[in-house]
Amino acid sequence: MPDFSFTALATTGVRSTGTLTAGSEREAAAQLDAKGLFPITIAPAAGSGGKFALFGGVSGRQLATLYGQLADLLQAGVPLLRSLELLERSSTNKRLQSVLRDVRMNVAEGTGLAQAMGKHPRVFNDLVVSMVRAGQEGGFLEDVLERTAQFVEHQEEMKSKVIGSLAYPVFLMGAGFSVLAVLILFFVPKFEPIFDKLKAKGEMPPLTTMVLGFSNFLWSYWPLILLAGIGAVVGFVFWSRSDKGRWIMDGLKLRLPVFGGIYRSLALSRFCRILGTMLHNGIPMLKALGIAKDSTGNKILSLAVEKSAESITGGQKLADPLRRDKHFPTDVVEMIAIAEESNTLEKVLVKVADSLERRTARNLDLLVKLLEPVMLLVMAVTVLLVVMGLLLPVFKMGSVVGK
Repeated sequence: MPDFSFTALATTGVRSTGTLTAGSEREAAAQLDAKGLFPITIAPAAGSGGKFALFGGVSGRQLATLYGQLADLLQAGVPLLRSLELLERSSTNKRLQSVLRDVRMNVAEGTGLAQAMGKHPRVFNDLVVSMVRAGQEGGFLEDVLERTAQFVEHQEEMKSKVIGSLAYPVFLMGAGFSVLAVLILFFVPKFEPIFDKLKAKGEMPPLTTMVLGFSNFLWSYWPLILLAGIGAVVGFVFWSRSDKGRWIMDGLKLRLPVFGGIYRSLALSRFCRILGTMLHNGIPMLKALGIAKDSTGNKILSLAVEKSAESITGGQKLADPLRRDKHFPTDVVEMIAIAEESNTLEKVLVKVADSLERRTARNLDLLVKLLEPVMLLVMAVTVLLVVMGLLLPVFKMGSVVGK
């Protein structure tokens, strides 16, 4: 749902501003009325363009800084409301500043911090909200916020490494497609009149016929191809967000050769780190599993963790159901089993997360090193085929003239 910024008057005549999440302006007005506020203005909040908003967002690093600063203020004895006010004033991000203002106002009215943060799902995801709620209930909010800051910062570093590793292969792919597009769309058509005599005699080489035919097809139907491409992308996005599409895509991600192993290691490292953090903060195993299962970002892995939680309810240890699931590596399961026997599970889980991330980094580096020559080879062969398709008739005409 979109966010709305508002200006309202309380029954005491005090003017207040903030943001809230609602399905429409009418619904936003109803929420204000329920709080005893008289709305003066209600308008879509800046940067509330939904999931596709490109501007006015809040980055992961900004959130990591926010969680760390809030933890420091609370540990120093600053009251929660005062801490939120200080963070709101010091924020340079207008979007985050507006969200913090709304969170502070909700907390001032008696709403819990987790519930107030939950009203802004595009800024505070379900995982963070669940961790904050657990911290509030257990009385260790400062520790949870500090560890959340470390987790988010760590995830941002991993994301930067992955993006940095894939930047050059993506550049190569883009450059290669650009060269091919120029060749096929602008260079190839100029040769067609030259080959008219060979075409009339039926002596055109098959490769040349395919290259010219493909070029003519692109020029003749490019609007339909463009529309079909856009439609396919939009349709795929909506399908992949449906329940059935999500299940299929999540299963495919795990089964992909090479890429599947990297994706699985990243997902499991997030799960292990979150679960270890939860257990370290004294959250019971079942509740910690309920929070950590969504951190995988994969429905199939989340279901496996959920089934593990059911087995634990029946008296089994965590390693037993994980051992029966094919998606959890054997070495990881054995480390968890030994940690459960020695009662050091929360520490070992963090070490497992570190180990999985190091493994992922090595595999990613290897993959990038293999991708670069493969992509160069594919693009070189493709360009060579196009050039050969243009040169074969030239050689043929030259041999005829020589005779």
